[in-house]
Amino acid sequence: MKKKIAYIISRFPTVSETFILYEIIELGKLGVDIEIYPLIHQRGSITHPEVETVASRVRYSKYFSFTIVRDHFFWLRKKTKIYIKTFFQVFTKNLRSLKFLIRAVVVMFLSAQVARKIEESGVEFIHAHWATHPTLMAYIVSSFTGIPYSFTAHSSDIYFNQTMLGEKIHQSRFVVTVSEYNRTFLQNIYPDIPQKKIKVIHCGIAPSLFQVESAQRLSRTYNVICVARLEHIKGHRYLIEACAQLKTRNVDFRCFLIGDGELHSQIQKQISRLNLDPLVKIMGFQPHQQVLELLAQADVLVLPSLSEGIPVAAMEAMAAGLPVVASNITGVPELVVDSITGLLVPKQNSEALTEALLKLYNEPELRMRLGRNGLAKVSKEYNLQRSAEMLYDVFLKEW
Repeated sequence: MKKKIAYIISRFPTVSETFILYEIIELGKLGVDIEIYPLIHQRGSITHPEVETVASRVRYSKYFSFTIVRDHFFWLRKKTKIYIKTFFQVFTKNLRSLKFLIRAVVVMFLSAQVARKIEESGVEFIHAHWATHPTLMAYIVSSFTGIPYSFTAHSSDIYFNQTMLGEKIHQSRFVVTVSEYNRTFLQNIYPDIPQKKIKVIHCGIAPSLFQVESAQRLSRTYNVICVARLEHIKGHRYLIEACAQLKTRNVDFRCFLIGDGELHSQIQKQISRLNLDPLVKIMGFQPHQQVLELLAQADVLVLPSLSEGIPVAAMEAMAAGLPVVASNITGVPELVVDSITGLLVPKQNSEALTEALLKLYNEPELRMRLGRNGLAKVSKEYNLQRSAEMLYDVFLKEW
């Protein structure tokens, strides 16, 4: 029997959440009919060709429309007590965080419209990605419609601000998280939640998409790549400091920063201040195919993050046969196993990062061995098809 699910996500289309797009496509191959409800219509951004395959299933909300007012009156009349109780709960439980409260008000504003669309389309289940505002929308829509929901928790959406998180978990049918670290983290905060309610399902990639070169990659130039949004939590400043040290050690290298974000100008100023302009280049967001080509030309991927879930960028690098240097934080060691599939370093430590990069530069055999091991690990444990099948099975069991 074909099941119909509404996916509530933060924004679409967006290059930084490609893993959600691929998850949706893979579930579609298994027979799941998915409608996509983004909170934000991301306009003018770089997209992947696969976006077109799901474009007809995307349901955008209209922020300024008479229908929103009409839909609120619809739910107020139809489910008066639930409507008032739900909004009272959402408002009072978000008071502790001004940032969350402001965004919660926006979500509440859109929720009546989304709830009507979901109910009228025959959706039987709701799944949200990110435990913050997409899950808040799922929580409200579920309250109005009675349609059950679940959500996937990743990393920063649960680590730093747990506003209303417990309520979202308790009201959900189940919670998916991407690492064992996250499951333990949630169970420690909310010990009354049944263990079986939290499912660990890795985000997956398709290893067949990646070009793996068996020859030694390192020629005269040492190519370092970092694929991450330009945000504080991604720790680019420590990588750039390490690049300055590589320069003083007379290493012939190039560093490519793939991604963009709020710290673009600040990071560029640091690059210029350290006289690294010819050596470190901000590439901005790139189409997925271009990222794959850049990985195929690189010698090592670096993720100097301060916080992560299980980084998809590391999975993709390992699938391309690259060794990974990453911060030893949260769930990262589940993927990047020190001296087995990559090298782990303390976070916010540019000296340790420099030494790890020098080690891989000076030991090409180690670099290649880590790359082979990484490819084997992601092919077995972080395979997109296998992850989608696991999620599909959970949907069927918990429906």
